[in-house]
Amino acid sequence: MKTLLIIDVQNDFMPDGALPVPNGDKIVSIINEIQHKFDLVIATQDWHPEDHISFASNHKGLSPFDEIKINAQPQILWPNHCVQGSKGAELHPKLNTLKCETIFRKGTDKEMDSYSAFFDNGHQKSTGLAGYLKEKGTTELFICGLAADICVYYSIRDAVKDGFNCFFIEDASEALDKKSFKKIKEDMIDMGVKIISSKLI
Repeated sequence: MKTLLIIDVQNDFMPDGALPVPNGDKIVSIINEIQHKFDLVIATQDWHPEDHISFASNHKGLSPFDEIKINAQPQILWPNHCVQGSKGAELHPKLNTLKCETIFRKGTDKEMDSYSAFFDNGHQKSTGLAGYLKEKGTTELFICGLAADICVYYSIRDAVKDGFNCFFIEDASEALDKKSFKKIKEDMIDMGVKIISSKLI
């Protein structure tokens, strides 16, 4: 079973969104073009309550992109984004979701952040995605979306730990910080992840 996992292609991560990823809108057409090549397509959404612990607005005197510790874990504080039920939390209107079998939502617990599609950042709570994929018979997992250096990367790390054979579709993803992403790609290769172009699927 060949599975495509589309991470957080949401309005708030677009260039005009609350937490913009440069060129985030450019990947939508590429993702649409490749979906027919997969047996199973799944999407994820950041889905935060307004009082989420990762929002700088919920920490007096602190600003977006400040770093603090929460439950002994390093935590970057973000602008309010992907608030449950908001326009910003919706998937990009041009993203084709007809082939998506289901959508997994993450970051729903106000007390913990959740970059990965599989677990919260402290690995206390599973989203159930790994079990779902295994039950469906997924053998090859192709991952793309936003942001490549954060939610896509953390999802790939957990997928590898769970034993999935992972492929990162580079041209169907965009990073928030392109400089740090060079090191992250090296890390992916060290984990055994294959970095590919959408044209090679």
